[in-house]
Amino acid sequence: MDYDIIYIGSGNASWQGARFLRKAGLKILIVEENLYGGTCANRGCNSKALLDAPFEIKALTNNFEGVGKSGDFDVDWPSLMKFKQKRIAGMSLFLDGKFDEYDLDVAHGKGIILDKHTVQVNDKKFTTDKIVITTGLKPIIPDIKGKEYLHDSNDFLDIAELPKHTIIIGAGFVGMEFASILAEAGMTADVIIRGDMALKYFHQPYVQKVIEILKEKGITFHFNQSVKEIISNVEITDTEAKVGNVLQGLNNDETLRDPDTKKDNRAYENGFVVNCKSGLSLTGDYVIAAMGRQANVSDIGLENVGLKYSKNGIKVNGHLQTSVENIYAAGDVADCGVAKLVTVAIHHSKYLAKELLGDADEITYPVIPAVAYTIPRIATVGIPAYIAEDSDDYEIHTIKYGKSYSLELKNDTTAEAKVIVDRDLNIVGAEIYAADAENVANMFAFIINKKITLEELDYMIYAFPSSSSVCLYKLHNIHYEF
Repeated sequence: MDYDIIYIGSGNASWQGARFLRKAGLKILIVEENLYGGTCANRGCNSKALLDAPFEIKALTNNFEGVGKSGDFDVDWPSLMKFKQKRIAGMSLFLDGKFDEYDLDVAHGKGIILDKHTVQVNDKKFTTDKIVITTGLKPIIPDIKGKEYLHDSNDFLDIAELPKHTIIIGAGFVGMEFASILAEAGMTADVIIRGDMALKYFHQPYVQKVIEILKEKGITFHFNQSVKEIISNVEITDTEAKVGNVLQGLNNDETLRDPDTKKDNRAYENGFVVNCKSGLSLTGDYVIAAMGRQANVSDIGLENVGLKYSKNGIKVNGHLQTSVENIYAAGDVADCGVAKLVTVAIHHSKYLAKELLGDADEITYPVIPAVAYTIPRIATVGIPAYIAEDSDDYEIHTIKYGKSYSLELKNDTTAEAKVIVDRDLNIVGAEIYAADAENVANMFAFIINKKITLEELDYMIYAFPSSSSVCLYKLHNIHYEF
């Protein structure tokens, strides 16, 4: 065999664990057809965080309107985009260097499984004892008339100028987070939602708070609507498209550029009409498909080994093993019934390193915090409130810590959390609505996973002022009430 393990995909689901396998003496090959590091490093988490941060700060400055604010904080999108592209352009090269440091072999090209021990990359064939599929997810593009005019999250995260009016199809993470950026930038948007809920996995009263804020800032929501077609009022010539790519400031090195970003990515005033099946018709400058993501497994040879998959990914057992005994799947592409987050992908990768070394039982998961990076943020961790509401085994306590400590918390008066406790007063879940909900969620994740009691929390001393300390202080009330 040429290798002990071949990973198809180079994101966190692969290299985080592959480095430990190499250190243990196994020979590893990582296959990647696009940019090293996958979606999160190049087209997802990192890009979104860089572009979101100034708008988060802008929203925080608005908390001091009338109580100290002087002047306005405006975000210059072109310079912000230039900064983002510069930072992200080096990510793939950085990871390539890390792979070399870890002594991981890399093959650049599409990995195709020929049989359960052979992977082809370009014109080369590599044999291996085991295969790990870590190809992640890709945006869903609906099969409708005019789908060629749709842009996905990759496009928006590289757009040269923000559209004056955007039409967003979908209200999950991507749709709602982009709507927040557009709202803070002073732009308008229509959000089309197939069902009757946005961010359906989050606490709906908190989701509604975000929606109301977005409405006040020019975002319109259309529930229970399905898109029928998209009509363009603009014809783009080849010359114009080339100009558009120049305006984007994309990296001139074709080996570093994600092919998906080569499409013309400009906004045109009143350039597109989106018609829904109900008869609703909307006009905008830019249309984003934010309808979720599906398994990125097209044409990688799954049929050659009899592997089946759904839009949720490749089914795996408790060892991340597929129906083919020597082929595994990890990260977002694995259909294992847990949240598809980069943190879970890292957990998978490190577990799989132990599994492949023969030193692991079935995989287990701690409580997993999830955050919608809207403005403000919403987070959930552990037992959700909707389950606690329908059970006699739990109590829900609302902690309005922002109202109690508004000035200490950057005047974030609306910050609050709903804390779920069991009959023994152990904290088992939390829903958070706050500017820094992600940090408070991590605090609750630690408390829940380590089973820290209210009495123990009451004994500890915390740094003050901080969102965690004032939230924890309010937890004392639960302790003293019983």
